Amino acid sequence: MPEASDKQDLPPIPSKRYFTIGEVGELCTVKPHVLRYWEQEFPQLKPVKRRGNRRYYQREDVLLIRQIKSLLYDQGFTIGGARQRMSGHQEPQPGAAVEKAELKQMIKELEEALALL
Repeated sequence: MPEASDKQDLPPIPSKRYFTIGEVGELCTVKPHVLRYWEQEFPQLKPVKRRGNRRYYQREDVLLIRQIKSLLYDQGFTIGGARQRMSGHQEPQPGAAVEKAELKQMIKELEEALALL
């Protein structure tokens, strides 16, 4: 499955004032149910709600969603970690990338050992 989460793969944001949840989903390559879930998890994400509780996102919201998506999908943060990172309470841990690489290496070695058994 090709990675569609790179910034180069995302379409440019049109110069509109408001975007529907469907439009934001296409702009950020995220499904609408994921956007609704992220609204619950990230207090910074507050779209305007109008007629019949319909959501209307502004350009800043679209940029915020792209940042959340990058943290979760590209950088491997958990929801809680991304929430802390977005609120500024947690600095990136310098050893986190090393630990991830070490874990991948250990998994590879264990899989090789299992294959021998």
